[in-house]
Amino acid sequence: MLLVCSQRCGGRLFRALFAEVEIDSTGAYQDHAVIQPGYICLNCGEPAIDLSEVPNAIEAEAEEDSTSVVVSDVLCPVCETMVQLDAERECPNCGSPLEVG
Repeated sequence: MLLVCSQRCGGRLFRALFAEVEIDSTGAYQDHAVIQPGYICLNCGEPAIDLSEVPNAIEAEAEEDSTSVVVSDVLCPVCETMVQLDAERECPNCGSPLEVG
């Protein structure tokens, strides 16, 4: 984890917003668990960013881009209907094969 203030104020203390803390019967700290990432800078109160998550976010975005289907609008040469062409390469109206050119 590498937390930095989103306003770059130089603060080095942060608060986890969504954390569960376990204590014993005397109220002494035992353990904690971060339920959802979310932090604020204790110096200025602005949101903090975990820079160690940046490579994972870039990889997830690249994977999403590579799996997205390219859709093109083409005019069917047989029935002259404007259709959106994706992985299926035939006209949904008349069934004739379509080509992207």
